[in-house]
Amino acid sequence: MAQQLMSLRTPSAFAGVANYAHAHSGDAAAAAYLSLGFAYQQEKRYGDAASALRQAKQASEVLDDYADYLGAVSEHASGNDSAAEALLKGFDDRYPDSIFVVDAPVLEASVLLAAGNTAGAKQVLDGIADEAKDMPKYELAQAKVAAALGQTSETERLYTHLLLQHPLSQEAEQARAKLTAMGAEGNLTITELRSLGDAYYNAGRYSPASEQYHALARNATLDNAARNSFAVAAAACDLHLKRLTEAQARALADTNDESGARRLSLLVELARDRKDNAAQQSLVAELERRFPQSPWLADALYTSGSMYQIQKDYARSAGYYSYLASHFPANKNAAAAHWRAGWLSYRQGLYSDATRIFDDQIRLFPASPETAAALYWRGRLYEMQDHKPALAAANYKAAARAYQHYYYAQTSRQRLAALGQIQAASVPQLDAFQPPAIPHLDAAAPPDSPHIAKARLVANAGLNEYVGQEIAADPDSAGWSALAEAQIYASFGETYRALKALKRALPYAASAPIKSIPLAYWRILFPEAWWDTIKTESARNGLDPYLVASLIRQESEFNPSVISYANAYGLMQVEPATGRTLARQEGLSGFEAHQLLNPEMNIRLGTRYLKQLLDRFGGVEEYALAAYNAGESRVVDWQAAGPYRGMDEFVESIPFTQTRDYVQAIERNKEIYRSLDAASAQGSHGEDAAQ
Repeated sequence: MAQQLMSLRTPSAFAGVANYAHAHSGDAAAAAYLSLGFAYQQEKRYGDAASALRQAKQASEVLDDYADYLGAVSEHASGNDSAAEALLKGFDDRYPDSIFVVDAPVLEASVLLAAGNTAGAKQVLDGIADEAKDMPKYELAQAKVAAALGQTSETERLYTHLLLQHPLSQEAEQARAKLTAMGAEGNLTITELRSLGDAYYNAGRYSPASEQYHALARNATLDNAARNSFAVAAAACDLHLKRLTEAQARALADTNDESGARRLSLLVELARDRKDNAAQQSLVAELERRFPQSPWLADALYTSGSMYQIQKDYARSAGYYSYLASHFPANKNAAAAHWRAGWLSYRQGLYSDATRIFDDQIRLFPASPETAAALYWRGRLYEMQDHKPALAAANYKAAARAYQHYYYAQTSRQRLAALGQIQAASVPQLDAFQPPAIPHLDAAAPPDSPHIAKARLVANAGLNEYVGQEIAADPDSAGWSALAEAQIYASFGETYRALKALKRALPYAASAPIKSIPLAYWRILFPEAWWDTIKTESARNGLDPYLVASLIRQESEFNPSVISYANAYGLMQVEPATGRTLARQEGLSGFEAHQLLNPEMNIRLGTRYLKQLLDRFGGVEEYALAAYNAGESRVVDWQAAGPYRGMDEFVESIPFTQTRDYVQAIERNKEIYRSLDAASAQGSHGEDAAQ
């Protein structure tokens, strides 16, 4: 109910949590009132929020610091600063272990300022620990104190520092508004203003970046070159926002500097989008001639390589990728371009070229994700072309060892099994490929941590943003904080939230041996939620339940309520139109799209659809999975681009990165599920079941 209240904040959601609060006492009631208070606060119903938070404090003392801090936020927002100050005064003495020990004095300073007690506000801020003084909240309060003291230049300095050091924070927005009100925004230098635009752009916030760059482009005090650079930067934002036309891009000044190179790169992107090969080739040739060292040429080369790869013009695609990798070896796309050049050489049957490129990939880019594929396919060439099985085995072993759960670790293990008793050659360069070092992870969280107990109540109240902070406040939590947070979410049935928490905390899991991470973590990373339904519907359709669970993990991360940007619903991301067709086939009448948010219905229809795709493609999982993600017609088209000497060649040849990664990830997930169940069946975690 609390999660629903936080998401919807409807009258019925408020009523449900309020009824629960009235019907319970102690910690349960306190959590419910806390939930109500926080939700009222989001609705700006500050009087109701303050009342609910007072009731939370009356019900139980466990959440007193939350009730006092959030209550003070509400009282301050409603203008009742005397009540807010009463809640905040001495906060750190009352709650020395609270996660609000920094936020509370910052808020208290704002409250004192509002009450006209500038000296008191300054005294409170001066008492904050040094390590907290680079926090945006602190810096904003500090600037407000300086303003109240009439220190105009210091106020401007503090607001400017906040804006430039924390440009993506909410406090930065307030700082900029204050600078504007002071008439001081005009004192920002061009370099500082550009840094703001760049910060927005790099964070993917293209609308504010566009506004910033456009404003700079209109600045009459700048010379033509500077204004043009900003106009081109603004156009790049507009391209991301899908509102840049070819005419607008061509109207940009054609200069012989990096702005001119970027302009041409934008035109290449637009030519790619409208599939204008002649324009793309002409533009790239112009970039090569006029700007041979420009990073914008590198971007245009990568765009061009991708364009022709999708068109199945492998020779032209490989040429662009090779040019990028050889002329821009430090570029962000160099490793990927180098790998693609090698793979497309392989696809054309140019095996000597592919061999050289794969060897260089392994040597030059050992840390890139593409190197797992390079190790495997170099092994395949050793096996198929060179007839050197010992060297092939060495490559396969390196891939399987260093990339434990990658698709190419799987295929490498399969090839090793097919090779039989071949002794792998000793290759020092390959011996260097090892799995990553794993930090210490406790197998269980302590049952008596007061912070875990409080975090559970906070999660029950729907205040998810504080759960991780509460657990991390335990000084001994380094080895188990991520597990404790995930287990709390899982205990409330929020499988997807638990999964996301551990994926953030363990980004190295895909390369880690099973035995190097306690089983409790793996079970959250690879859930078996709705397992009975998955098994039942899988059996009904003749499917592997591990395949279905793996697909769900990839499609929705086990979030039954998710609706994608493409309007696909629920666990298996079924579109309403497809759902209606499947429901008719199942003999279900009166089907409506919202039923796809019911896990049982979603799995029932989703498994039927997956079975149909498998039947359509002769029972071949990789074809069916690619069709599930990209559509049947595309898979038919990709099949026709063969021949392929194995399914591994088809999968690597999928031109859409998203679909290729999707197929590989599901095949990986399926094997991890099997390995985990095998480890559980053994009653031990002592063997690396993944190997």
